[in-house]
Amino acid sequence: MPVQALKCKECDTTYPLEARYVCEHCFGPLEVDYDFSGIDPAEAKRRIQAGPQTIWRYADFLPFTGPPAAGLPVGLTPLQRAPRLAEALGVGEVFVKNDTANPTHSFKDRVVAVALAKARELGYEVVACASTGNLANAVAAHSAAAGLESYVFIPADLEEQKVLATGVYGTNLVAVRGTYDDVNRLCTEISGERDWAFVNVNLRPYYSQGSKTIAYEIAEQLGFELPGHVVAPIASGSLFTKIAQGFQEWLDVGLLSGSLPVFHGAQAGGCSPVARAFEDGRDVCRPVKPDTIAKSLAIGNPADGPYALDLARSTDGSIDAVTDDEIRDGIRLLAQTTGIFTETAGGVTTAVLAKLAERGDLGPDDRVVCVITGDGLKTLDAVRGTFEQHEIEPSLQEFENSVLGAAVGAV
Repeated sequence: MPVQALKCKECDTTYPLEARYVCEHCFGPLEVDYDFSGIDPAEAKRRIQAGPQTIWRYADFLPFTGPPAAGLPVGLTPLQRAPRLAEALGVGEVFVKNDTANPTHSFKDRVVAVALAKARELGYEVVACASTGNLANAVAAHSAAAGLESYVFIPADLEEQKVLATGVYGTNLVAVRGTYDDVNRLCTEISGERDWAFVNVNLRPYYSQGSKTIAYEIAEQLGFELPGHVVAPIASGSLFTKIAQGFQEWLDVGLLSGSLPVFHGAQAGGCSPVARAFEDGRDVCRPVKPDTIAKSLAIGNPADGPYALDLARSTDGSIDAVTDDEIRDGIRLLAQTTGIFTETAGGVTTAVLAKLAERGDLGPDDRVVCVITGDGLKTLDAVRGTFEQHEIEPSLQEFENSVLGAAVGAV
């Protein structure tokens, strides 16, 4: 298998493929290091197309030394052409990568599938995470399917829908009075005391690799071609950068030709340390205290923020923030033009897509992929009160007067 070792992103020190996430020498983050030089692109393409209808068709590009232990079927979510959205924005082609179609209705199923397979390869029996909601759902569900004990740590003010969709799987659910950053610090401390596989702490180098499969699928669904632009949300920055890594790996081995798409990051204005740094021309993201309806993006101290900045700048892209009202507008715009109901994170992404079109950064000659990461049923409060409901007696006359008459009056 091409996987070689863990490697520090800052000083290039290498480590064995074990549960480790930070360099002992410079405290930089560790990444999985591969050697793809032995991959023949024609043979790789054949293996992919003959593979299972899940992310495991890309196993040659994932961090395993042998066949991974597959669990819930994850991936191969729709890449939906969105002509009405494109027309509304004045953009040539818009595609929506709809990851609401995963088992727990978010892209987090991808990263958890990879992390749990690695945890089982390393012999762990307990899985845990710090989460803003979607990861909690995925860890609880995938652990239940695998027969592993799990502990899920969340902020105490998380959306009720996400709490319910986590607890139902029988996990040990722990609500922490604090922000996600407080939760993450606690989990980091616990990971040093317990022999547990924290998917986004000591298994983070492997966990993050699941996000690459979004890029692989987009490229394959476009006929092994690249889009011109990608618009994706930024929380920690890992998803944003790993999508680019996936495209770059396939460029390097010859499965794709051309150059990386232009990458546009999307953040909520109430938690936008990366967008602020981009606007100010800084390389460091100053931590902020989150205050936004987009709780799944509410990471005030993003671990991969500097790398997200590098990616946006190196591809001549951008990182923008939008208000809570714009997020609601984005949810409504996506729903009414594509039939896709997204959570608040997708509202952020769609609102930034609209902002890019309005600003002229996207136009009639561009092909854009908008990455929608979670289902709107997870954040119902965001759309409460945003539409009108007619209530009538079971009478034709009242229907015509109250509903059709109101519609004519509105015109």
